[in-house]
Amino acid sequence: MARAHARTRAHTRSRTQSRTRVRAVRRHTADACLLLVAAAFALPLAWVVLASVDPGADLRVRVPGTLTLGNFRAVLTPEITYTPLLNSLILCGCATALTVGCAALAAYPLSRFRSRLNRPFLLTILFATSLPITAIMVPVYALFVRVNLIDTLQGTILFFAATQLPFAIWLMKNFMDGVPKELEEAAWTDGASSLQSLLRIVLPLMGPGLAVVTVFSFVMMWGNFFVPFMLLLTPDRMPASVSVNDFFGNRGMVAYGQLAAFSVIYSTPVILLYVLVARRLGNGFALGGAVKG
Repeated sequence: MARAHARTRAHTRSRTQSRTRVRAVRRHTADACLLLVAAAFALPLAWVVLASVDPGADLRVRVPGTLTLGNFRAVLTPEITYTPLLNSLILCGCATALTVGCAALAAYPLSRFRSRLNRPFLLTILFATSLPITAIMVPVYALFVRVNLIDTLQGTILFFAATQLPFAIWLMKNFMDGVPKELEEAAWTDGASSLQSLLRIVLPLMGPGLAVVTVFSFVMMWGNFFVPFMLLLTPDRMPASVSVNDFFGNRGMVAYGQLAAFSVIYSTPVILLYVLVARRLGNGFALGGAVKG
């Protein structure tokens, strides 16, 4: 009897060790895959930072023998950096504000009022997010020529906002669903209108949602090359996402050091935006005990 119990314990111990080894192998395999993915993202970033201070930068990722700020001095001119960055800030800032405002107004009735049309409308929005920009640029270009919006900042702002609005409405509606309706009902009892409850109760409580929609919309517009390249014709109106093409010369000649320095400067506004909204993203919905009692 004792021998049978001993064999059973040994068999159980062996099975436990085998499972532990299998789990360890799977964990190490997953870690290795994650390291490869991290390296795929880290190497280009490392090249941008190192090449920006390398006087002889090329496509290799290497630590420069001597450091220089000549690449930054070469690109910090009104024609190369200042004017394109200002155009990008105007385009993306205005389009982001328009997108967030329209998305909030569109998502509010979808979140608060039930209708048979809500689900078809949301599915239509979801389908609109999958449409590639390249598939609609030809008719959009013809339309902009017809209505005299081609080569105008306001026309590009409107199209930027229109392309980001479907997904922004989808995100905003999901975040708005997390705000208790009881708070609005209390405000309605005190005489507040729907617009007042939206501006004074719902939007302040969904700060993280507004931050997510703002960052997502701004980043998607900031890195968009194709739309301003098609809709803007005057060089003085081109944003930084298009002016980066000037570093690629004829016959394959590329100023890698200046390109890297410009990329560092070009990424700064996005990094600053993340830093500014990081606290809002980490706080979550600050509802506290608002609906208790």
